[in-house]
Amino acid sequence: MILTFFGGIREVTGSMHLLTTPSDRILLDCGMFQGRRKTSEEKNRNLPFAAKLITNMVLSHAHIDHSGRIPLLVKNGFSGRIFCTRPTADACEYLLLDSAHIQESDAQYLNYKAARNLLRQMKTSPRTRRVSKKEVDRIQNLLKKSAHELNTETINTLMEQHNLHSVQPLYTTSDAELALTFFDGHPYRQSVSIGQDTTCEFFDAGHILGSALTLLKSRENGKLKNILYTGDIGRFNKPIIDDPALIFPDQDREIDLMIMESTYGDRLHASQKDNKQLLKEVLIDTASRGGTLLIPAFAYGRTQELIYYLHELYDAGDVPKIPVYVDSPLALNITKVFGEHPEVYDRQTHETFLEHGKNPFSFRQIHFVRSVEESMILMRDEKPHVVISASGMCEAGRILHHLRYKIHDSKNTVLIVGFMAQNTLGRRILELGAAFEAAQRKGDPPLVNIFNKSYPLRARVVKLDGFSAHGDKAEMTRFLKTSNLKIKQVALVHGEEEQTLAFAEHLKTEGFNVLVPQQGESIQIR
Repeated sequence: MILTFFGGIREVTGSMHLLTTPSDRILLDCGMFQGRRKTSEEKNRNLPFAAKLITNMVLSHAHIDHSGRIPLLVKNGFSGRIFCTRPTADACEYLLLDSAHIQESDAQYLNYKAARNLLRQMKTSPRTRRVSKKEVDRIQNLLKKSAHELNTETINTLMEQHNLHSVQPLYTTSDAELALTFFDGHPYRQSVSIGQDTTCEFFDAGHILGSALTLLKSRENGKLKNILYTGDIGRFNKPIIDDPALIFPDQDREIDLMIMESTYGDRLHASQKDNKQLLKEVLIDTASRGGTLLIPAFAYGRTQELIYYLHELYDAGDVPKIPVYVDSPLALNITKVFGEHPEVYDRQTHETFLEHGKNPFSFRQIHFVRSVEESMILMRDEKPHVVISASGMCEAGRILHHLRYKIHDSKNTVLIVGFMAQNTLGRRILELGAAFEAAQRKGDPPLVNIFNKSYPLRARVVKLDGFSAHGDKAEMTRFLKTSNLKIKQVALVHGEEEQTLAFAEHLKTEGFNVLVPQQGESIQIR
C-alpha cells in the first residue's frame, strides 16, 4: 500500500494525496492552488496522474483548497464516486458552481483586456500617441453589452482574427454541474465501502460544517491497515459546530499513518473567548469614526461565525445597531446550507438560539446583498455599516470592489479574521497595514494594487487571531495526545514549510514519529 503526496505539501493550498492499493487508487481531496496567478494556473491545470485511473475519491470538506479541482478531475476522465459528509456535498453544490463562474469570468475579463488593448493600439493617433475619447467609447460599446456584461462573441471573434492567445477557464459551469452528479453524502460514523478492500468512515473534524476526519481501512494480503486523514482540524469550543472528535471505536484505535494538517504548527491563537469582545471593540471604534467595517471572510464557515457573534452582540444591545451587509451570493447560499443541517450544531447553539425559536443567522439588522447593482450602491454608502464579503483572502469577488472604494479612508477598518496565504492580496494588506501602524501611521501610506490600480492604504487594518477555523499548535497537540488513538507515524501536510517543520520538531519532542514529505514523494505503509 503506497501513499503519494501531490498537493498541500509544505504549503497550504492544493491539498491532494493518492492512496494506492493492489486493487484501487483512492484520491484524498482534489484542491485548488491559490496564490500568484501564473504559478497557480500551471499547477491547477496539470493533474499529476491520469484521472481515469482513479477508482474513487474522498473529500474531507468543501473548502476550495480541498475541493476546487474536482470538476477538472471529472473533465479529464474520472468516473468513480466522491465520498463525503452530507453537509459537504450540499455545500459543494454552491462552492463548485461559484468557482466555475469565477474561472469563466476571469478568462472572459482577461480576453476582454487583450481585445481592448489591441483595438486601442489600432486607433492610437500617430501624432498624439493617444486614443481619442470618441474611439475609447466606440471600443467600449463594441466589447460590452452593458456596464456589467461583456460581448464575448465579439471578443472571441477578434481574438481569433488577430491570432491573440485566448485564455480558457480551468473548467466551466457545465463541468461543475457534471461533477456534482458524482457526489455521495454520508453521515458521520458510518462505514462506507470505497474500494475492493477499502472502507472509510467520517468523524467530526470541528473545522467547518461537515468537515471530516477520515478513517480509511484497507486490507492487503489479509493484513488490515488504518490511515487517518485529518483534512483540516478545527478548534475546540468554537460556536455552531462540535469539537474535533477524540474518541474512536476501540477496534480502530491503531493508526498506521496519520496524514495531519499543520497550518498553525508554530503559532498559538488568541483565546476564542475573546472573539466576541474584540469584535465588539472594533465595531464600536469604527462606528464612532463614522466608518465602514470591512471584513473579508470565507463564505463557508467564517461568515456564519461572524453572523452568529454579531447576532449575540445585537441581541444584548452591546454595540451600535448599524446595518450589517453580507455581500456575497455564495455566502447567502452557504448560510442556507447551515440552516438545513441543525443535526450537526453543538449544544450551545441549540440552547442560545434554536430552543428560543431563533435562527442563529438572521436578525433585524442583517441584509444579504444579492445583485451587482445592490452591491455597487452599497460600495458608495458613506454611512456607518458592516460589510462581510468574499473572498476571504481578497483574491477575487466583491470584497475587492469594497476595498478599492474604502481602503483610502482612515475612518474605515479592514478586519482580518482568517489565514492569508503568501502572495495573496489579503496577506499584503495585513503586512503593509501592520508596518504602517508600527511607523505610527507617519509618512505616506503604503500602496495596494487592486485591479491594476494603486490605492493608498489609510484604512485601519486589524487582525483578530481568535477567529481561525484551524487548530493552533496547542490544539493540534491536544488532539494527538488526548484522543484514544495509538499512532505509529504522522505525516505533516497543509502548512507553509516553516510552520510544518517547526511542528514536526515539536511533535518529535512529544514522542511522535513524524515525517514531512516532499512534493510528489511516495511512502509505503507497512
